[in-house]
Amino acid sequence: MTACAIEPSAAPGSDGPPPAGCAITAEGAYAARLARRGDCWYPERWTLDGPEPYAVPLPGNQPEEPGTEVQPMGDGRVLVHREATGRHFFSLLYPTGPGTGELPLGAVECPADTTALRLLPPAPGGERAYALATGARSTVLWQVAGGAFGPERLAEIPGRCSGGVWLDRTGRILAVDRETGGRTKAVVVDLERDGEVSPLLQIAADSDDRILLADPDSGLVLIRSDAPSPGRDRLGWGVLGSTLPVRFPECLRLPDCVVTPFAIQPGQALTPERCAVALRVDGALGSWVAVWRPAERQVRHLPAPEGWLTGAGLWTADGELRLPCATPQSPCGVARLPAPPDTGDARSEKTREPAPGEPSAPPSARRAPAVEGPPEAPEPEAPAPSPQRPVPLQQAPLARLVTK
Repeated sequence: MTACAIEPSAAPGSDGPPPAGCAITAEGAYAARLARRGDCWYPERWTLDGPEPYAVPLPGNQPEEPGTEVQPMGDGRVLVHREATGRHFFSLLYPTGPGTGELPLGAVECPADTTALRLLPPAPGGERAYALATGARSTVLWQVAGGAFGPERLAEIPGRCSGGVWLDRTGRILAVDRETGGRTKAVVVDLERDGEVSPLLQIAADSDDRILLADPDSGLVLIRSDAPSPGRDRLGWGVLGSTLPVRFPECLRLPDCVVTPFAIQPGQALTPERCAVALRVDGALGSWVAVWRPAERQVRHLPAPEGWLTGAGLWTADGELRLPCATPQSPCGVARLPAPPDTGDARSEKTREPAPGEPSAPPSARRAPAVEGPPEAPEPEAPAPSPQRPVPLQQAPLARLVTK
């Protein structure tokens, strides 16, 4: 199971989608969100790996601020990030019979030029948690939970960093988007080498190349870049360790919509092109769910279930998409959507008529232009299955690997 992205990247020229409605552990056992009762906000933990999902409220001594960050840990506790008087406080909450226990972890005091401090997506294993403190010229990586002596400063990264995607199952290799010199490029931070930074993705020298999502099992990565259409971001995909170029499917271009991947089907180690990818689509009609596979040239649109905590969800290895939902009648529920059947045909340009009331996707019109090097041959078929491993890329077309 894959964790949902906490803060998806926004398209240029728009505010983009807001953060996901909740955070889910990398293994999919727990979720956490801020719930509301009247005018009061409080953390809530969801247990997802039992016969039925259930929620445990974790109210503290006073209501939380609406912007308080919460994140589930692998043992069922909930990490809370609060800000007060310029300091950032971290605590672990846990149920204690009728009440809520709280273990203070300490505080982080950031320099005056720090523009934001936010939690990174849940780390694999669920024992540690991390945060990025972004300044005017550099970004500090903090371990805020799981250490021996409270928050620990791990590394200072030149440039302004955002995003955050885990590339392995051990919580060692972190990918972030770093802005330097007016351009944003995805880089790798090695947590076992004192935060050593290596290039991850550079499609063109003057392009902005961001990483949105990754699956450590298959090596499939989803990126956003303006390389094929300068000034306009497009979604693309590649495979860690592959020699094929990053590709930008035409079917992922939805006019007047922001499309954000939030979950990849795990367990497809030999067939990354067959992984089902869940997409959040935000448009004038609201937000809904779509499913896409790299091997297919179509996007299948699905109505969002009632009460969906928008932007949150996970796949099971056998292809079931699970979306957490909360309604007055069912305050803790999970909608289970089977993935559309895998047609197994990566070559044909397929379209279908949308169901009544379903938003329509633009038909595939032409292959995206090459992003670097000489003119590209016609778009190749899906890559032949080959074992992948979660090692960082250095540059598109994903051929040169960073080796330590």
